[in-house]
Amino acid sequence: MKTAMRLGKKSLLASVLGLLGLAVQPALSEERAKDLFGAEKLPTATAAQSIGFYSKGCFAGGVAIPMDGPTWQVMRPSRNRRWGHPAMIALIEKLSRDAAADGWPGLLIGDISQPRGGPMMTGHASHQIGLDADIWLTPMPDRTMTRAQRESMSATLMVDEKTHLVKDALWTPRHTALLRRAASYPEVERILVNPGIKKKLCDTVKGDRSWLRKIRPFWGHDYHFHMRIGCQPGSPDCKAQEATPDDDGCGKPLAWWFTPEPWRPNKNPDAPKARDVMTMANLPRECRAVLGAPGPVSAEAATYHGGAVPVAVAAPEPEASPQPAATASGDGDPPSAANAFAATPRMGAPVPRPRPPAK
Repeated sequence: MKTAMRLGKKSLLASVLGLLGLAVQPALSEERAKDLFGAEKLPTATAAQSIGFYSKGCFAGGVAIPMDGPTWQVMRPSRNRRWGHPAMIALIEKLSRDAAADGWPGLLIGDISQPRGGPMMTGHASHQIGLDADIWLTPMPDRTMTRAQRESMSATLMVDEKTHLVKDALWTPRHTALLRRAASYPEVERILVNPGIKKKLCDTVKGDRSWLRKIRPFWGHDYHFHMRIGCQPGSPDCKAQEATPDDDGCGKPLAWWFTPEPWRPNKNPDAPKARDVMTMANLPRECRAVLGAPGPVSAEAATYHGGAVPVAVAAPEPEASPQPAATASGDGDPPSAANAFAATPRMGAPVPRPRPPAK
């Protein structure tokens, strides 16, 4: 009876994932998840699906945004983080066109996700399920940059590190218009910016201020904004985030960011980051299947060029003996250093947390 129940659960999992012909991989619970996902160069050639939470998950069926478009350029290409859920990639392209019509010269696109998501070797805690993207607050130059320029060009820091206020000589109405446009899309649930940028918007935006509720202050984000969309159809295992409050967020919660508390030194600066200790046992078990899924023949085969979503053609699979099936055991408890990822966290901002150590 128990064996039949286990087989039933496995069949249901395969049906939900839509990973046809996929052999479930062994647990790999002892290996660091960031090493495994960071080594993947291509996405899965399967249906698009986000799995888990933004800071604890992975995704299948990702597509890449082209390195260049008429209204965007991808930065830091060596990171190979221009991948996302097709809905996110389509939205970035739409934002680039709409922002250009508003007067913004074009988007410089930072990190989106790794080809199959998961924790990254460096940088972000989130960006794991293909629904996050960083957009620079530096306008795109009027030329196509070389790869070397994209790797070395410095972004413009918009906020004074001492006062935590926007540098007025750098901020323009076009920056406000860009953020307003990004917040206007229904699928965008949250945009993270530096507290100084939030204050600048609170102090200057006139008329309709309803979109300000999506603009949330957070550490960093002084040279880019972080755009996040919600769980998409076809992703039953995607965990939604907490909704933002209905008000504009310009009152007492914002004032907290301009007290000494958020900027106190980290009391435990040597504590390992969650991404550095997370193993596959800490991620949803479906992420093991994502790692083992077949990939497309090339990055170009899974690159989004507007219109229809590309159908990635899977590379021929070498003949191999069948892999042993994974057990039906649970994901296991995360180590104490990764307890922040044990449950869906509340992402309403601001949330008093220790200041991250200086980079």
